[in-house]
Amino acid sequence: MTYFFETYGCQMNKAESAALELVLKERGWTAASDGAAADLVLLNTCSVRATAETRVLGRIAHYGALKKNRPFSLAVAGCMAERLKDSLKERAPAVDFVMGTAARSRFPLMLEALETGASMIETDEEPVFSFSSSHLEEGEFRSFVPIMHGCDNFCSYCIVPYVRGREISRSPASILEEIALLESRGVREITLLGQNVNSYRWADGAGVVDFPALLRLVAGVVRGIRWVRFLSSHPKDLSPAVIDAMRDHEVLRRHIHLCVQHGSDRILAAMNRRYTRERYLALAADIRSALPDVSLSTDILVGFPGETEEDVQATLGLMEEVRFSYAYMYHYNPREGTAAYALPGRIEDSVKKERLARVIDLQQEHTRIAMRARVGLRTTVLVEGFSRKNRAELVARTDKDEMVVFPGPASLIGSFADVTISSLRGKTFRAKEAEPCPGV
Repeated sequence: MTYFFETYGCQMNKAESAALELVLKERGWTAASDGAAADLVLLNTCSVRATAETRVLGRIAHYGALKKNRPFSLAVAGCMAERLKDSLKERAPAVDFVMGTAARSRFPLMLEALETGASMIETDEEPVFSFSSSHLEEGEFRSFVPIMHGCDNFCSYCIVPYVRGREISRSPASILEEIALLESRGVREITLLGQNVNSYRWADGAGVVDFPALLRLVAGVVRGIRWVRFLSSHPKDLSPAVIDAMRDHEVLRRHIHLCVQHGSDRILAAMNRRYTRERYLALAADIRSALPDVSLSTDILVGFPGETEEDVQATLGLMEEVRFSYAYMYHYNPREGTAAYALPGRIEDSVKKERLARVIDLQQEHTRIAMRARVGLRTTVLVEGFSRKNRAELVARTDKDEMVVFPGPASLIGSFADVTISSLRGKTFRAKEAEPCPGV
């Protein structure tokens, strides 16, 4: 039998799709080239913004039309499935299975029903989230490793705590077992993943392991994996101990995605972010003092209810002070069920878009300046494969997650190489003088 996945949203969704795909392959299923030829189509969905759900509804309609000509099963998983649950089937009869974020343990039951032609066994038991043992995408040299799930922060604009649930940490032993498996499969870079990795905390008879301790554990066991990253960090929880661990272990890459969301204390308070502009700037300064070569990226949300031009200027001013390497920028979309949904002072769409355009323009300028400053420098890259435009060239990424294209032999794929950056085209570096890193 064959399957086809469409994955939307965050890195956690990508990791969870990879885990589900491993289950399918273990049962003898094979990947289809597209949804039109698959026995099972699975949409792994996002609910962070209404536009994400609208897009999925469009895809459901597309597959509903295809089902009129050919029988196959359509499953919807992820955050949208968790939010809407069985009402999604009522809204979209083409959907055969709905699998929320906590219900992945029922995935084998769904597959068994498809394989045997029997009805899926229903149960009244409330599903409990459990971590998969592996999230490796076949043939990839980079992999996500989820270490915690859920969020306890309840930012007023965010639906994640309602669709992902409360925070659950994964055992250190399970994390290290997955990392050992990834190393044996040739993975060279991992990203420790969670809605808020800094909240990681595991307690058992052996004691307590918090996030800084986990970072040191991971840094102490990896060998073939030379780059370790983590996503995402809430500024209120990133401790000096995390910075110390990054300083002490070269394998922990000098990049932090530190979501600021806004530069105005008034808006930060309304968002329930639980830090101030001053605290954020102090934290960024502490990080750069301890890690001079660090790069910082962020999320920025404009157009929150009650936002004024003065608040926008505060955000632009913070961006000028921090100088992020890149940012994910978006305007506020009301999400029913969140605290901000009922707030007065909603901003007109035209105003939100104009404010967002200014934020994007400033960040693009900062990104160009930072990247141009790296032309002429020598850096290490992880080689991922051939360029789609020219098979004589290779595609790689720097430790700051920048794309690099350079001529080189196929033997470098899956390994680290030292290159000299020669030019910048758009957001892609071109490089020369590729040499394998010693000892790799």
